[in-house]
Amino acid sequence: MNALLLAGGLGTRLRPLTENLPKPMALVANRPWLEHLIVHLKKQGIRHFVIAVKHYPEVIENYFGTGEKWGVNIQYAVEQTLLGTAGAIKNAEPYLDDRFIVINADIVHEIEIEPLLAFHKRHGGGVTIGLTEVDDPTHYGVVEQDGEGRILRFVEKPRLEEAPSNRINAGIYVMDKEMLRYIPEQQEVSIERETFPLLIEKGEGVYGTVISGYWMDMGTKERYRRIHWDLLNRAYRLPLPGRQNGKGIWIGKNCDIHSGVLLIPPVLIGDNVKIGERSIIGPFSVIGNDCVIGKHVRCAETIMWDRCLAHNGVVMNNCIFGYDLEIGSKHILHEAVMSRIGVLQA
Repeated sequence: MNALLLAGGLGTRLRPLTENLPKPMALVANRPWLEHLIVHLKKQGIRHFVIAVKHYPEVIENYFGTGEKWGVNIQYAVEQTLLGTAGAIKNAEPYLDDRFIVINADIVHEIEIEPLLAFHKRHGGGVTIGLTEVDDPTHYGVVEQDGEGRILRFVEKPRLEEAPSNRINAGIYVMDKEMLRYIPEQQEVSIERETFPLLIEKGEGVYGTVISGYWMDMGTKERYRRIHWDLLNRAYRLPLPGRQNGKGIWIGKNCDIHSGVLLIPPVLIGDNVKIGERSIIGPFSVIGNDCVIGKHVRCAETIMWDRCLAHNGVVMNNCIFGYDLEIGSKHILHEAVMSRIGVLQA
């Protein structure tokens, strides 16, 4: 069985970070999320991947290549025009096994696949949708199910008193390939709004089961920050790189951190980072690889991607900086989101 990773979205709500970058390539704990996802799935026995790409596909293809570096095999299904979630799956049909897994690659999670597969085999239907439970279902498409888990209908953004459940589509599916006959070729089609309701109408057996473990859509800047804060306070248990130097402080290799620097946990510092005297880093700060931070810098609740340079006296609070940014001396930045994409290399 192979896995299809949907990585073709434009990532508009994360701009400017995704202006020239596919959203699943945004860094999570100083590595592209898509890399974390492939490693996570490989640990669960998946070795063959198809990645559906559209927005700057060369960034993903140049980074992963054939997947040999990660001990997996990767093929690419390139969309010439935007095809939507179902259209992207249909476009990848030649590469897919008779039964396959589909994952929205911009969902950050630690989901175990085996229970989903076991449930799919038991019910015998054409599709299994991984579901997650939310406190407020009014912003989502909510499912109504029978006692065996069969999905009867989707209710889009219901009022709280009208919601049939608090279960929503988690963006993870198991599908039988024969279900793709219901998706027209080379058309923009939504699997959530069009294909799944059609399969229910045709009686093909669309089932859902609640998946356990961490789950977060990183589609907005607020959620992107939340993922990192959850990582740092270990609500999300993705392994963090570097050695732990005191509770809540992780430091990478070959760092030059002046003895007068104050690190306020939780903090994650990448490899080859330089930090000047009397700077204060943290709490809740992530510093990417090869960054240089000058003297008397204050950095709190901030995510900084690789190769950034912050000159002396800079103050950064609740910011997100993309690759290769240079921040001039004594700038004060609050809730800034800035990006200047450099060359991404594996």
